[in-house]
Order: sequence, then structure tokens, then C-alpha cells
Amino acid sequence: MEEVAGFENPFPEPVEIEITDSIDLHSFQPRDVKAVVEAYLDEARKKGFRLVRIIHGKGIGVQREIVRKVLAEKDYVKTFKNADEFSGSWGATLVEFKD
Repeated sequence: MEEVAGFENPFPEPVEIEITDSIDLHSFQPRDVKAVVEAYLDEARKKGFRLVRIIHGKGIGVQREIVRKVLAEKDYVKTFKNADEFSGSWGATLVEFKD
């Protein structure tokens, strides 16, 4: 097993996840969130999704800010906003891609 910062890494190989219209970031380390969101957005667009939901949690807003900074930098993002109350409220961000 590969050792990471003094600990054995139980997942030395990248994990492939299915791309759907929603991703929950709770299972990712905070240091990985930016890269995960960037990769997810690229793959979601390739799959033809026009709208996606990124679940970042409510917390103190650190992950939400990381997500929204990435979204603001992408020229293919048309809009993004808080989800409605049934889709995660301010614990999730809805993203619409440009045509």
C-alpha cells in the first residue's frame, strides 16, 4: 500500500465515479474539491447535461465558496444559484451550462 503523510492510503488508485446530473462532495477530501468539481463539470458537459447540481453541504461555506469560484471561472457556465428548498437549499448549487 502507498503511504501518504505517514498513513497507508487504502485507495492508491484513482476511483472512477459514474457521471450523473448531480454530485455530492461530502465523500471527497476538502483539498480535492476544486479538482473534483473541475473534472465533474467537464465530464457532465461531455455527457450532454444542461443542468447539474453540486451538493457541497451547508457548514460554514468553505466548500460552497470553492465550488462557486470554479464556476465563476468557467466560460461555459451560463448561471449558478442556490438549489430550491427540496434540492438542498443553500447546501447545493444548481449550474446551467451555455448552449
